[in-house]
Amino acid sequence: MSQHGKTVGWLVALAWLGALASWSAPQARMDGVHAAAMPAGVVAPAGTRQLRDVAYGDDPLQRYDVYAPAGAHDAPVIVMVHGGGWRRGDKAMPGVVVNKLARWGARGFVVVSVNYRLLPRADLHAQLDDVARALASVQRRAAEWGGDGRRVVLMGHSAGAHLVALLAARPSLAFGRGASPWLGTVLLDSAALDVPAIMQGPHFPLYDHAFGHDPAQWTALSPLQQLQARGAPVLAVCSSRRLESCPSAQRFAARANALGTRAEVLEEDLGHGEINRELGLDSQYTRRVERFLAGLDPRVAQLLGQPAARVRGGVDGALR
Repeated sequence: MSQHGKTVGWLVALAWLGALASWSAPQARMDGVHAAAMPAGVVAPAGTRQLRDVAYGDDPLQRYDVYAPAGAHDAPVIVMVHGGGWRRGDKAMPGVVVNKLARWGARGFVVVSVNYRLLPRADLHAQLDDVARALASVQRRAAEWGGDGRRVVLMGHSAGAHLVALLAARPSLAFGRGASPWLGTVLLDSAALDVPAIMQGPHFPLYDHAFGHDPAQWTALSPLQQLQARGAPVLAVCSSRRLESCPSAQRFAARANALGTRAEVLEEDLGHGEINRELGLDSQYTRRVERFLAGLDPRVAQLLGQPAARVRGGVDGALR
């Protein structure tokens, strides 16, 4: 590998180290053990019905929280999967929920935030299975909360975006757990879309813990390499401040489009954590994501206040 390649690889690793170091102690103290939820940090719109720790499995981490607007009926559902290096994180962290709930819960969406089992107790195959099972459970039960199980958007950040991207690449994994097709997928600065490329260069040890040393496993757990057939539309949001985030998102989108999946990349001049926390604020960034969402379904467009005639086009179209 060239000196330039080594430098780039270590800069990527250091960026990830900084991102993980920025977590507060209560958020970081997970290590595969369920941490207490932090509902005090989540402020829901008035009248929101809140259901905490809805089970989709027997493990204490196989739970999700539901936030349903008052009077919801056949509402679209946003299913959010947190990040944290595959070994940390929680569904009730304010950065995962607050701004998304304030923005989209207030507009009539049901918001669901998912926990899943974590390293070292559960490997990534088990985590992927958890997300698939959670999605199937949400779709099956959505009507109980005024939601529409046919109108589900799957969203994830960082490691959560990696797991969501794997389901987008191979939806049969979700269908095998009882899920049905969903409207679309939003990836918020995925931790790993091209796993072999990461593992073949200098990388932070967290990737070794997640992906191991077997190249066959790298391929099996790499969304880019697992893209096999046409699927639901995908929006990959990437941080332009991270050296490999947007190039890997572009490779993923190019491969998806070649297979007939509508895939778009949204580059944002935001840090890795900011891409998660700031989604839902009244900003051009949020409006660009909403443009993608509106293009998925007329009911979604209606709740977002976007006439159907203005839904067509990419996130960089005229509507900002």
